[in-house]
Amino acid sequence: MKEAGLYEGRWWHPLEDGRIQCDLCPRTCRLREGQRAFCFVRQNREGRMVLTTWGRSTGFCLDPIEKKPLNHFFPGTSVLSFGTAGCNLGCRFCQNWDISKAREIERLSDLAEPSAIAEAAQRAGSRSVAFTYNDPVIWAEYAIEAARACHDLGISTVAVTAGYITAKARREFFSAMDAVNIDLKAFSEQFYQKLCFGHLEPVLDTLRFLRHETDVWFEVTTLLIPGQNDSADELSRMFDWYAENLGPSVPLHLTAFHPDFKMLEIQRTSEALLKSARKKARGAGLHHVYTGNVHDESGQSTYCAQCGDPVIQRNWYRLGAYRLDHRGRCKSCGSPMAGRFSGREGDWGGRRERVAV
Repeated sequence: MKEAGLYEGRWWHPLEDGRIQCDLCPRTCRLREGQRAFCFVRQNREGRMVLTTWGRSTGFCLDPIEKKPLNHFFPGTSVLSFGTAGCNLGCRFCQNWDISKAREIERLSDLAEPSAIAEAAQRAGSRSVAFTYNDPVIWAEYAIEAARACHDLGISTVAVTAGYITAKARREFFSAMDAVNIDLKAFSEQFYQKLCFGHLEPVLDTLRFLRHETDVWFEVTTLLIPGQNDSADELSRMFDWYAENLGPSVPLHLTAFHPDFKMLEIQRTSEALLKSARKKARGAGLHHVYTGNVHDESGQSTYCAQCGDPVIQRNWYRLGAYRLDHRGRCKSCGSPMAGRFSGREGDWGGRRERVAV
């Protein structure tokens, strides 16, 4: 493709009526000539699928890895974060809506080739690069190429995604990632249909795939929205499914909602609700359950699943006492901690810095 930002897309096939079908995500958009998919960034041009945001970014920042959130993936280190535009879900509560719903790609975006991203991370001393802000599934070709460039320089890669991807595409996409955070929006089909314009089961399929068919480190985030996905019954079903299908060691982040986008009438999530949900999740057998978007040192710290001692203390994104040895084992009892650890904590803290690529 000669035009800036265009790249020949993958995961599609032609239909008998002249349209093409996108096979990247479960929406399976069927596109006439010139028509864009629901995500906006994939388009039918001359009978072929084209990604229209190749090399275009919404900005590059160094963040703490805990902000993704990933609490068991090289804690305390920095991650170079960036995204593009568009999304394949339509969440009415989206808290990155200015990016995920963006249509003016040229105005939003900086040009960056995959090799330039990896080199910028290396110059900044960043441990990893995160594909985030909007969902990298919809720009999978770009994310995969950027991941390869990062790996060539010994830099890890992170995908922050809703996991709304087909079985046809997920294996190659996730094989390019070292760590993933999956945004599990809720545990009801009605919620996904009404508030996300999607479906629950494909996300559960992705979670089972990550747990049982890959070695990718992953953690899960659920934004608790008062009156929408926080009922005692729904949380109990979610935690029981989680324990049975993902196991007790996969970290779960329960985060607080704040009014945004098209759900301004909903109140903020209370700290009491988060703490109660965390207690319920731990009661269901989950070892590592965190609270987010509130100041809760106890709920943001990491504890040994065997002896219960705190092994990583956190105050927001800043690390305090660190009691894992060089092998990632609890210094009190010697039990291994689930995750990826480098033998020492990082010292990035809670800073956020803009990076030029």
